Amino acid sequence: MKISTRTRYGIRTMLEIATGKPNAGIFQKDIARNQAISNKYLDHIIHALKASQLICNVKGKKSGYMLTRKPSEISLYDIHNAFEPGICIIECLSGNYECKRQTDCLAIGFWKNLNGLIVDYFKSVTIDDLIKKKIKTIKNVF
Repeated sequence: MKISTRTRYGIRTMLEIATGKPNAGIFQKDIARNQAISNKYLDHIIHALKASQLICNVKGKKSGYMLTRKPSEISLYDIHNAFEPGICIIECLSGNYECKRQTDCLAIGFWKNLNGLIVDYFKSVTIDDLIKKKIKTIKNVF
């Protein structure tokens, strides 16, 4: 499983917006500059985040982009789903794949469990967790 660049940039964009001035928006050009993302590519990221109702564009004195919910209410799964249709670590778990070995596959339970753990982890981590550095690194993984 590889996390897409769009998802990674989406998370970076959400963090940039969340860590901005309280009750004020942040301009796209500032997000692009601060996160070293091209304005053109950021257009696609912003569009997807707006379409998923994770951010909104505020007009007026405090204009710019703002989160639509508190950082503690926005999970990485929410952000991932703005760009990808769910998480699927192997093709045979997707709804569109017909595996001829599915009934005889001895590993399918493992793959389903692993996929479920990843989904649950994405759902459990919020923007607020990343900001407050509440994520503990798992040691001795590699």
